Amino acid sequence: METAYHRSGPKGILNVVGTGPGSLDYLIPAARQAIEDADIIIGYKTYLALIKDITGTKKIMPSAMMQEVDRVKKAINLAEEGYNIALISGGDPGIYAMAGLVYEVARETDSTVEIRIIAGIAALNSCAERLGAPLMHDFATISLSDLLTPWDLIEKRIKAAAAADFVLVVYNPKSRKRDWQLKKMLEIVAQYREKHTPVGMVKASTRESEEVILSTLEFFNSDLVDMQTTVIIGNSNSFQWNGKMITPRGYKDKYQLD
Repeated sequence: METAYHRSGPKGILNVVGTGPGSLDYLIPAARQAIEDADIIIGYKTYLALIKDITGTKKIMPSAMMQEVDRVKKAINLAEEGYNIALISGGDPGIYAMAGLVYEVARETDSTVEIRIIAGIAALNSCAERLGAPLMHDFATISLSDLLTPWDLIEKRIKAAAAADFVLVVYNPKSRKRDWQLKKMLEIVAQYREKHTPVGMVKASTRESEEVILSTLEFFNSDLVDMQTTVIIGNSNSFQWNGKMITPRGYKDKYQLD
């Protein structure tokens, strides 16, 4: 049955749009254009609220957390009907977000819809900006959510990355039902790093409620962390200076810097 809202044409497009860390100042032009061109905008209600100033009178389909599969199926089906869809993803859709699921569902359903992934500024970028320059050398991102990945595998990766002296970027560090994993990770990392190793956290990066805290492995308070927080743990050479976290690239060993 024909729905009441505008249809672009006989062939729809599914744009998987990364909206960045939160502030519209950090929304890239290509993402803004995809939102403006969309017939229908679909997404998690919290992320949709962050872009409400640019969605105008467009048809919006919000949903709750943990409904990712349903959102993707709905987006693909509507695109196949001929609608131009913007499926909203916070941060970058290709980093712990919607892009992979879209391709998985499209593959399983033999969909022929055109899919476009539109990058967003990732949490690790905006959080690194707030902390200083913590990602100037090799780093690893690790999600502590064990909803889709067994904890045994997550712990194995933590140990490997810590032993290899990567700077560690921690996604999904904590939630109301999952409050012990970050403390466990810090205990593991402490076996490989000095207690003065810098540890920074940025909560709600670029938003009005943003909070930035820089501490050390010894004194970092994981109780301050929630699901809006990204944590960055320095490597063996990272240091604090003027309230910032810096990981040297190695220039000092090769060039005269003063």
